[in-house]
Amino acid sequence: MLIADLFEETYFAISANKVRSGLTILGIVIGIGSVIAMISIGQGAAGSIESSIQSMGSNLITVSPGFQRSFSQVSAGRGSAQSLTIEDSKAIAQEVPGVLAVAPELSQRYQVVAKGQNTNTQIVGTVYSYPQVKNVEIALGAFISDQNVRSMSKVAVLGPTTRDDLFGENVNPLGQTARINGINFKVIGVTQSKGGTGFGSQDDIIFIPITTAQRFLAGSDSVSTISVQAENSQVMALVQSGITNLLLRLHNIGDPQTADFSILSQQDIIESASSITNTMTILLAAIAGISLIVGGIGIMNMMMTTVTERTREIGLRKAIGAKRSDISLQFLVEAVMLTFIGGAFGIILGSLLAYGIMFFTDTATKISLVSIILAFGVSAGIGIGFGYWPAQKAAKLNPIEALRYE
Repeated sequence: MLIADLFEETYFAISANKVRSGLTILGIVIGIGSVIAMISIGQGAAGSIESSIQSMGSNLITVSPGFQRSFSQVSAGRGSAQSLTIEDSKAIAQEVPGVLAVAPELSQRYQVVAKGQNTNTQIVGTVYSYPQVKNVEIALGAFISDQNVRSMSKVAVLGPTTRDDLFGENVNPLGQTARINGINFKVIGVTQSKGGTGFGSQDDIIFIPITTAQRFLAGSDSVSTISVQAENSQVMALVQSGITNLLLRLHNIGDPQTADFSILSQQDIIESASSITNTMTILLAAIAGISLIVGGIGIMNMMMTTVTERTREIGLRKAIGAKRSDISLQFLVEAVMLTFIGGAFGIILGSLLAYGIMFFTDTATKISLVSIILAFGVSAGIGIGFGYWPAQKAAKLNPIEALRYE
């Protein structure tokens, strides 16, 4: 059978019953569209999370306090120990090779009042190197200086959300006073917006000198975390190992298993987040894939009906010399063509759904070439898989019995 004849027969067979063919194709359209939309949501979420993590700093390694145990040996939870100090951060900067910058932090939430407005926000005591380590940019004024840290100055740098809450949207607050936990601080700067909402927002924050936070707010010499920026991604493992060995020595700890600190690299966080989002994407795609199975069953049902309706035609073709392979190929091509048409429209529908979700809900979505190729591959697989049995049934018909079929 010539290829041109094969496609011509396929066209006539599909168009002979447009309503039935259209409904069958619709099942594939919905299935493929759902899969592409779900995959785009999962990949968009993964990209958004990774971008958020990257915005916190580049080549970042975070050192946190470890567990604090009571006399009954019950753990109070990771980060509960007060085991890290500014001296630790200075030692890391001076002794660990591959370190570009270090920024110790002392972080806690406090009530802040200014101009009759008040808000509860995160107060981060830190040093002048913080903007470099955490990719923070200044929109107005200046960041905390080394002199501010040495002299325990009562100065503050506001995040844009905190500035809007206390002084009004887009107001210049430089020189104004903000009262943190009953202590007056002079506003010297405002940071650029980095996005994010909730308690983890990097815009809903106030920066003050770390020595001021220790002396007047926390009443403690410890720090919450030490953020370390490596020179590049290639030396991060070396830096992480160097910090571990240094702190074990400084804290007089012989067994690493009993360390009073923990170290987490930015790459570790990204890998963990990627693992979670990949699992979510697979789950969403699997749920949407159920509709593909339903669409495939619809194709099988249609092809079985078509074989029954065209029994006499099959008998006539065999009688004039058509081989089994010719009959099987004809019906298989019809099934694959139905799924390809459905796949093409499904890609359009899935893309529209993804863009619609992003436009109306601000949920990040990402349509990748892989998902489109996957959609066509799945379409072909469904056509071959669900069309094979009807095609074989047609090919195996006895020509004499087929010609007698009423």
